[in-house]
Amino acid sequence: MDLRKLITKKRILFISLFVLLVLIANQLNFSKVIGSNQQYFTFFQFFGPIAGAFLGPVFGAISVLGAQLIEFIASGKAFDFVNLLRLAPMIFAAYYFGKFGVKSLKGALIPIVPLICMALFMLHPIGGQAWYYSLYWLIPLIAFLFFKKRLFARSLGATFTAHAIGSTVWLYSIPMTVQQWQALIPIVAYERILFAAGISVSFIVFNTVLAKLEHLLPSEIISIDYSYVLSLKALKLKI
Repeated sequence: MDLRKLITKKRILFISLFVLLVLIANQLNFSKVIGSNQQYFTFFQFFGPIAGAFLGPVFGAISVLGAQLIEFIASGKAFDFVNLLRLAPMIFAAYYFGKFGVKSLKGALIPIVPLICMALFMLHPIGGQAWYYSLYWLIPLIAFLFFKKRLFARSLGATFTAHAIGSTVWLYSIPMTVQQWQALIPIVAYERILFAAGISVSFIVFNTVLAKLEHLLPSEIISIDYSYVLSLKALKLKI
């Protein structure tokens, strides 16, 4: 394996920009996580998964992990098992976003993760009484199977993948009542639709910016989806 082909200047540039955005976004709270006085959803939720598209699923997931670890250390969070598990939702979301539309068997396996979370949720004494909450996690599978060319479906699948893992970790680590899980159902719909919209917009913005900068950068590996570049004709004329 040639590391020089894997660790390219474009990848380093993108990861550096991504880490900077994560550090900023994680300081901007969007909404409080019900059941905790200190946990918040931040604006990182609005663009985190897109790294999987630009760097590939593996490098995208690694960049998300790295960015979160830097923020984790910078914020002085305790290195305990539960806190580390809370890094997993966005890692899998980035991997899902990067694998979306891939026809290989490995690509098809990624929607199974939310299904595993459904099973774990229903097996829990409290989760089993609010089993219908976990039906949200069918969305990543439905999006993956039937809406491969839809950006919003891709974004929705990614954010609900994160939600499935995050909720399952929360269920097994934070005491909550059945009534609290029931009350979350409409809130989840509102938040995840907003997150999916943010992911979609971020993907378009990043594609547009990277495409406009591409001719200024070394010709190295990074994926730009030109079907989501704004004003593509004008862009070609300028280049």
